[in-house]
Amino acid sequence: MFFKLLKDALKVKHVRNKIFYTLFIILVFRIGTHITVPGINVKSLEQLSDLPFLNMLNLVSGNAMRNFSVFSMGVSPYITASIIVQLLQMDILPKFVEWGKQGEVGRRKLNQATRYISLVLAFIQSMGITAGFNTLSSVALVQTPNIKTYLLIGALLTTGSMVVTWLGEQITDKGFGNGVSMIIFAGIISSIPSAISTVYQDFFVNVRSTDMLSSYIYVGILIFAVLAIVFFTTFVQQAEYKIPIQYTKLVQGAPTSSYLPLKVNPAGVIPVIFASSITTIPSTIIPFFQHGKEIPWLTTLQNLLNYQTPTGMVIYAILIILFSFFYTFVQVNPEKTAENLQKSSSYIPRVRPGRETEEYMSSLLKKLATVGSVFLAFISLTPIMAQQVLNLSSSIALGGTSLLILISTGIEGMKQLEGYLLKRQYVGFMNTAD
Repeated sequence: MFFKLLKDALKVKHVRNKIFYTLFIILVFRIGTHITVPGINVKSLEQLSDLPFLNMLNLVSGNAMRNFSVFSMGVSPYITASIIVQLLQMDILPKFVEWGKQGEVGRRKLNQATRYISLVLAFIQSMGITAGFNTLSSVALVQTPNIKTYLLIGALLTTGSMVVTWLGEQITDKGFGNGVSMIIFAGIISSIPSAISTVYQDFFVNVRSTDMLSSYIYVGILIFAVLAIVFFTTFVQQAEYKIPIQYTKLVQGAPTSSYLPLKVNPAGVIPVIFASSITTIPSTIIPFFQHGKEIPWLTTLQNLLNYQTPTGMVIYAILIILFSFFYTFVQVNPEKTAENLQKSSSYIPRVRPGRETEEYMSSLLKKLATVGSVFLAFISLTPIMAQQVLNLSSSIALGGTSLLILISTGIEGMKQLEGYLLKRQYVGFMNTAD
């Protein structure tokens, strides 16, 4: 189905241009991920390859942190800034609340504010990450550690983050799919060969011949688990709850009833990306307070927030659940939905228009958010726990999150392509009718 859809899409010039433009932007991003920041000893990062914090940064940076490239910060600061701006719109900052109600003009102002906040966050995070990795690695990451060097590295990484954010916006505006998701999607795809190689080395190269049978069993279980997660995730991501809708004003030839589709997981994959970004903040800030010396209570705090420890898993799961509820109500606003239904002279059977419809939608969204959040937490944490039990590489621990992003982005991309083709059919039909 996917290849047929892609084949049909490539036949349409407008859609083909969007696909090639997206591929070109991704190519630019992938080239940038291999341009190492000057004055950095990349080999020192090899000693930290099993550090959970590094693997998490690799995930949200599109695998750019592995080379400590100019794009190492990726879209992480922008994602964090987006969270802050959306939180401020919830009756916290009046100006942001006002902009949120101004339509397209207000959206542009909020986007500009998000960019400024992400600029500040990118600089703080880049300085903290550089100092933190330089402290953790036995071989110095920064060849000449001084204030001037740190400021230069911070400026380069901040600039790179802004460029990546701009590239993502270009994909959203002129390509297809969500730009932020596509950037992360491309990084995950590029890391698949490395993940396969790691599994091969762990189970077939670095084992005794007498243990080969166990290796085949483990790999078989791993493949089955991946296929099961893919099937389960695809099923849930495409599942919908259909709310019946009735119309009071009928137009000749128009249907008397319809339905409003709501996804079982309305928040999509965004809560996982949010939670992944937030978990990197403590590891960014802590090095500033340690000043190159190990402070016991800060080290304990850092270990507690490590997503591979029991407390870290719980915190990671709680963040995913909280962001699922938050983003569900951002995606589907009950007040606006009730207002739009009333304006279109439609209503939900056995539910009064207005306030009662809003309360009904809020109650329904809470139930869907509960299901969606449990699903996201389960998919994200299962590989982490499996990694602990099977003693796999720590990069495998984020396999569930990676698969979730891949599947969600792929489904949204396919739906967008289907929408372009369907729109073309309607336009062609209307032109023929004229």
